[in-house]
Amino acid sequence: MLAKKSLGQHWLNDKASLLAMLDAAEINSDDTILEIGPGLGSLTSELVKKAEKVIAVEKDEALAADLSSKITSDKLAVITGDILRFNFASLPAGYKLVANIPYYLTSNLIRIISETSNPPTRASLLVQKEVAGRLAADPGQMSVLAVTAQFYWEVSLGRVVEAALFDPAPKVDSQIVKLVCRADLLFDVDTKDFFRLVKAGFSQKRKTLNNNLAASYHIDKPLAASLLKKANIEPIARAQTLSLEQWHELYLAIANSLQSANA
Repeated sequence: MLAKKSLGQHWLNDKASLLAMLDAAEINSDDTILEIGPGLGSLTSELVKKAEKVIAVEKDEALAADLSSKITSDKLAVITGDILRFNFASLPAGYKLVANIPYYLTSNLIRIISETSNPPTRASLLVQKEVAGRLAADPGQMSVLAVTAQFYWEVSLGRVVEAALFDPAPKVDSQIVKLVCRADLLFDVDTKDFFRLVKAGFSQKRKTLNNNLAASYHIDKPLAASLLKKANIEPIARAQTLSLEQWHELYLAIANSLQSANA
């Protein structure tokens, strides 16, 4: 079956790479696995050998119908639908996620599985190598995506999968990213306010945090600078240089300032 460019489809049949994805998810015989975009079923075939249940969500109706007839296992349930509209609450607690996902889906998927009330305990995602690096970035190369991923998950990088191993071959290599869900929030924060701050900091990447905070919170620049200094952050710093701990310190400085102003 021909891959559809509009859905970012690239088929991976390399056995070593498929097994590396399973290893990253640490699949056991009693696990329920959510697979996103099973495509031709190469990964699905390996998943049903190791897991108790595999729920494969496929947006392409023709592929979903073909998969149901190709893999006749009572372990497999194929759902035709868009993962961005999927009800994660319908899955049993403790499920794991395995997926070879296209570039356009990555940011939205990370946000959704992070914010759902029933996140996977582990996720093994095959993404573009550049995106994998962004998810696991260190201060200096951070982004909203990196802060989101690392706030909710322990992020580590796995096997690099060369473009030539896909059919059709994409323009760039891919890499496995392993996400382990944090049992508790990294910090005791109001997540809505915390990520409002993060998005404010990144609102204009070429500008300093002082400028971005002043504009986003509608405060003057001296006040923005004083808040940054309370968090031991230089006003001329840029958002990509901050660690998660520094974002937390800045969150506390702003929260304490607001509390004092309303007292």
